[in-house]
Amino acid sequence: MVYEKDRLFQKIPKVDRLLETEAITSALKAYPKALMMKAIHEVLDYLRSAIKKGSLDDKDKLALDVVSAQVIRRVEELDRPSLRPVINATGVVVHTNLGRSLMAESVLDKFRPLSGRYTNLEYNLEEGRRGSRYVHVQEILKELTGAEDAMVVNNNAAAVLICLDTLAKGREVVVSRGQLVEIGGSFRIPEVMRKSGAKMVEVGTTNKTHLRDYEEVIGPDTAMLLKVHCSNFQIVGFTEDVETADLVSLGRRYGIPVMEDLGSGCFVDFSKYGLTKEPTVQEVLAQGVDLVSFSGDKLLGGPQAGIILGRKQLVEAVRKNQLNRALRIDKLTLLALEHTLRLYRDEKVAVREIPTLRMICQSYQELRRKAQRLLRRIGRLNTDRFSVSVSDGGSKVGGGALPLLELPTRVLCLQPGELTAHEMERWLRAYQPPIIGRVEKDILILDVRTIQEDELGTVAKAVQELAGKRDL
Repeated sequence: MVYEKDRLFQKIPKVDRLLETEAITSALKAYPKALMMKAIHEVLDYLRSAIKKGSLDDKDKLALDVVSAQVIRRVEELDRPSLRPVINATGVVVHTNLGRSLMAESVLDKFRPLSGRYTNLEYNLEEGRRGSRYVHVQEILKELTGAEDAMVVNNNAAAVLICLDTLAKGREVVVSRGQLVEIGGSFRIPEVMRKSGAKMVEVGTTNKTHLRDYEEVIGPDTAMLLKVHCSNFQIVGFTEDVETADLVSLGRRYGIPVMEDLGSGCFVDFSKYGLTKEPTVQEVLAQGVDLVSFSGDKLLGGPQAGIILGRKQLVEAVRKNQLNRALRIDKLTLLALEHTLRLYRDEKVAVREIPTLRMICQSYQELRRKAQRLLRRIGRLNTDRFSVSVSDGGSKVGGGALPLLELPTRVLCLQPGELTAHEMERWLRAYQPPIIGRVEKDILILDVRTIQEDELGTVAKAVQELAGKRDL
């Protein structure tokens, strides 16, 4: 046995012979030599390890052309970017793990002219001196929402943190127990509050909080009344919550500012499109809330950002906080946010052009036609590996927004034959580009709501290849 292993070790191709093969010589025109050498050494180390363990006992697998092909595959893997496009077939529109909102095409068109050149990021062109980066979105945010002032940081958790640090550090912030939410990545409102230096005062119970609960704890050390939108869950049944307008009236009576963390803030009334009513940013501000914060990359459909709107005096104080420099956004985020906001000047244009809004508001009939187009592209499959059909299903908004809302949709169902649903899911996830679906009741589901129109051909080709692939 030892003798056989020694013979196999001797069959492993030498580095210089691999470098002389036509395949690797040709590949070196596209890949740096250092990366190629890394791939070669990794493949050779793998082969040595496999022989030592006894899992490789076929000398044909050590042939020069076979090993060089392995090297090419490995160098391609090493050169592949870590962050790359995927096809979202899960049906979750604002998918946190898949990058949340997609940029509108008209926004993407603006990237190259500005990203590759100097800009007036913090330069006042009229006065010829240093300016503020916030002016690029400040006025349009005020225009769209009616807020007195506006600023932007890198996400909504940062927005809440800096507002509390500015206005309530070392003092008390009153919040309902039913609103102590945990958002993605185990970030919790109580933890954010603790990091800000504010002292949290919980009132009410998990399911019921009354206005008197807030009033009973107000004292000389109370700095803020905080309302947190329970965007990623809902309590139903025997419940009661304090209306924003009532909390504002209480705050006015005691001279205490009221802040509302909207989480997934939106500018569009979804009830007009037959969906669940979600309070818009404009409606919340109209009720007199002193500060409002929300995400730019969820229901708004823009880049990751935390938007702060409200009374000029308070926003200005937040803007002067030294934390602002650590939490500020860069020019590309500002660019994407500004041009996304400009689309909201015409709601019809926004719903048509902003992918998040378009997918959420897409009608069942449109999705039905889309599913049929995908099925036609796939065509008839002569395979025992799985069968394909189209069925009704349910999509989710995602991103912590509208958690109980299920959007009627049409889905492509890959029903197991020789392959299990999990084997098919893994294969599609390894496809280039990766296609991310979901498994339900041992059926692989591909939801057409979140598959973009220009991705239908890729999905169809992948399903065709899956039907004939043998190396799963």
